[in-house]
Amino acid sequence: MNFFWFPIEHLPIIILIMLIAFSVHEFAHAWTAWKFGDDTAYREGRVTLNPIAHLDWIGMLFLVIAGFGWAKPVPVRRSRFKNPRQMNIMVTAAGPISNLLLAFLLLFVFYLLGALNVFDKASPDFFNNILTFLNYWLSINLALFLFNLLPVPPLDGYRIAEEFLPLKTRMVIQENSQWITFGFLIVVFVPPLREATIGQLMQLRSPIVQGMQWLLGLVF
Repeated sequence: MNFFWFPIEHLPIIILIMLIAFSVHEFAHAWTAWKFGDDTAYREGRVTLNPIAHLDWIGMLFLVIAGFGWAKPVPVRRSRFKNPRQMNIMVTAAGPISNLLLAFLLLFVFYLLGALNVFDKASPDFFNNILTFLNYWLSINLALFLFNLLPVPPLDGYRIAEEFLPLKTRMVIQENSQWITFGFLIVVFVPPLREATIGQLMQLRSPIVQGMQWLLGLVF
């Protein structure tokens, strides 16, 4: 019996990619906030790519077992920004965008190596391993990009949407945030509900990759 969400033989690859994806995501939040004038995350040692500074190990375990996890949230004090609304949106968006850029970056490297005929002498097994890593890299980073844009607390998408909501609406959501989060977790962990909602969202990964491939096709 396999107790993991992913094939057990691929766990080393999955864990490595998750460590990179989570670390870059949280670093992007922390670095952007620091550059905009809030040094809260900087003083807590979060402006770093060191995975230990960012990972919630329970969240990591859940991701490996259930396909859903989390990292330590980056503390942000929007009141320290010169333009709190605009800068908070950019700080929040920096995380998901970093995962989108990670996906594109490795695909670019893969196309570049292919254009340089680096893979011509590679063995079939080596090339298949490269493809496996690339596929997981794209899948996980694009999943983090899309998932975090959902306007549900405590995800990044809600923190962006919150900037456009009336004060009264924000207060109502804050008062009921624990119930909203609990309901969201039920959706995430109940397979039929997950497939009908988040599963549909994750299907957007394919057209995003196709768009990247089209763009890289113009270059190479």
